[in-house]
Amino acid sequence: MKASIRLLAVLATVGAALFWWRSNWQSAALLLVGAVISATSLWEWLRLMTAMNERMDAGQNPRPMGMILFGFFTRLVLTVAALYGSLKYLHGTVLALAAGLGLGLVSLSIEAMRLLKRKNA
Repeated sequence: MKASIRLLAVLATVGAALFWWRSNWQSAALLLVGAVISATSLWEWLRLMTAMNERMDAGQNPRPMGMILFGFFTRLVLTVAALYGSLKYLHGTVLALAAGLGLGLVSLSIEAMRLLKRKNA
């Protein structure tokens, strides 16, 4: 998952440069907002799954789920606020925001294919 987040950062940097070059800086900023939302979603998913795995393992003392769930729902509220604010104040193309949000799925898929290739080799 961490490799996927690093790949997401690289793809977002390249994509923002392309959007800035072809469109304007507002579109590049929208792509970066989408990429940051995707990266935080992947990071929160990693935290949530780690906590769930700790709960299923009988030998370990699991972390309390309250703080993890509070962080999850706080991130959801901040995501909605970031989406609203970026769409209201940055007058770029919505396609850039969608591309930034989609970069998380792309980077996660690429890393999954790499893992499958490494496992089968």
